[in-house]
Amino acid sequence: MTQYGLTHVIPLAVFAVGLVVVVLLGRRHASYDGPTRFSRAWAVLIPLATVPFQLVDLAFNFDLGVTLPLHLCDLAWIAATWALWTHRPLPVTLTFFWGLTLTVQGVVTPSLNEDLPHPRYFAFWALHLLIVLAAVYLVVGLRLVPRWRDYRSAVAVTLVWAAGAYAFNLAADTNYGYLMRKPGRSLLDLLGPWPWYVVEEIAIVLTVWALMTLGARRWLRRTG
Repeated sequence: MTQYGLTHVIPLAVFAVGLVVVVLLGRRHASYDGPTRFSRAWAVLIPLATVPFQLVDLAFNFDLGVTLPLHLCDLAWIAATWALWTHRPLPVTLTFFWGLTLTVQGVVTPSLNEDLPHPRYFAFWALHLLIVLAAVYLVVGLRLVPRWRDYRSAVAVTLVWAAGAYAFNLAADTNYGYLMRKPGRSLLDLLGPWPWYVVEEIAIVLTVWALMTLGARRWLRRTG
């Protein structure tokens, strides 16, 4: 797929419209006590929209370097499903952080070799759009703002994933999480060479997450 070609611009347009829709819906649902039917229907939609494509990919297009569910986005959809179903702080925080700093990079600068009508194209966009929109719905719409203890828990979970993905990459000569080398074109190009870009990325991400938590807490206090 060509970045900012037609098959990239169309998902971006869907994403832009979706942002407005989920914020408005979230504001309407914010007065409800606990998850709404809409939230739980969305929680069911995410695996329905992603798992079948992943199974097809595993069965017919298996590639050890890209097919296994070891990218952070593969965990992010599980966190988003959990968050939408329960509204619990940890999965909401993981969805917020992973969705709006890491998964969103796949929306803006996708690293995708396949184009329409390849199943991996549909799986990629379903996965990324549903996760990012869920993060916006939960935090901006419903105002389920992370606390500092949720920040610490999310950092710990992410570092455990990074250590596991790095160990697998070493053993299998893969590049899950882009921990071994940079993708074709991405924001990582602004950082230094390996392994320093990984260290820089971790430092930047943890700082940005802290600023997101601080900003969200202040926004919540102002808006009441």
